[in-house]
Amino acid sequence: MPGLEDLASLLGMPESDKNKPTAKTDDKRRGHDGQVLRLRVRMEKRRGKPVSIAWGFFSHPMELNRLLTLFKKTLGAGGQLVDQTIEMQGDHVERMKKVLEAEGYKVGG
Repeated sequence: MPGLEDLASLLGMPESDKNKPTAKTDDKRRGHDGQVLRLRVRMEKRRGKPVSIAWGFFSHPMELNRLLTLFKKTLGAGGQLVDQTIEMQGDHVERMKKVLEAEGYKVGG
């Protein structure tokens, strides 16, 4: 049975470059506008307690809910979504960076 490459050659379509990255192999997370997201994570104190904040998201709300659930399970702490930021209870800056990088996001600060 012929493959898709054979069918494409019969239809006169140009061969695709196998070294060219496709959308599935591109592991960088992108926002609604197609730009690669550059996230930041910092720690603040509120009422004397540490709060870790990740911001810079320009993502679908379902993606943010998925990340919040992942943070809660991974970090073992409470958290919430506020606008386009994720706030977690406690000082988890380094651990949040590692989780975000494992998910394909670029993280700074």
